[in-house]
Amino acid sequence: MSMGMIGLRLAGITRRFPGPRAKPVLDGIDLDVAPGTFLALIGPSGVGKTTLLRIVAGLDHGFTGTIAWSEARRPRIGMVFQEARLVPWLSIIDNLLLVADESARDEAMALLAEVELAGCETVLPAQLSGGMQRRAALARALLAKPDLLLLDEPLISLDRACAGRLRTRLAAYWHAHRPTVLLVTHDLQEAVDLAGRIVALAPDSGRIMLDRRIDIPAPRDPAHPAVAALLGELRDLARDWPMPPIPAAESAEDYFTGTGALRSVG
Repeated sequence: MSMGMIGLRLAGITRRFPGPRAKPVLDGIDLDVAPGTFLALIGPSGVGKTTLLRIVAGLDHGFTGTIAWSEARRPRIGMVFQEARLVPWLSIIDNLLLVADESARDEAMALLAEVELAGCETVLPAQLSGGMQRRAALARALLAKPDLLLLDEPLISLDRACAGRLRTRLAAYWHAHRPTVLLVTHDLQEAVDLAGRIVALAPDSGRIMLDRRIDIPAPRDPAHPAVAALLGELRDLARDWPMPPIPAAESAEDYFTGTGALRSVG
């Protein structure tokens, strides 16, 4: 699989939502992202991280400012929302094939195995837990062979071991194919594990409060002094951030939503 690399430049991105006293959610965001960058976007809940992803994806047009690409074309975009957004009447494999043709079926099956969904190809989305649906959405985004991969909390609610395995696989995918990645996460450890650059949006102001490049080689051991120092700095930064309620981690027993679904998978 080969993908072109493409970067982007955000200049003066400002987004206001209706309301007589509404502050801008985003206020004059300037950001250059080089092709092939893995950037983690952090900040408190409600600070505009998802809004910024939607603007970059072309799903929110109510902003001022400009977006420019490093190539004379729009990138091929793969996106994973906080909600999986799978078509409910299509099987999981057919949901993946919405972004590719039938010749990609074997590749789609392999990606489902990569996100630990082997055996779930023929079930409907409602037969899977929320975490499993998000993993299917991640596989679909990768099947699109994106130049630009937009990830909005893709591993939230997964148990720690499963999330750790998928981070490793996502990192391997990025190293192999080098798409530009924008990852929204509240998990500071996840940001440090995966990203080469971390950008934090400030509470209330809608502006960037931190833009830090990470030169520590991966994989990053949390016990390494430089990694521990970076995590400490980020935790100090986030100490007073309001956080959203995080769904309880799904255990293996919670994977399927009922005995009928369990029987259908085997």
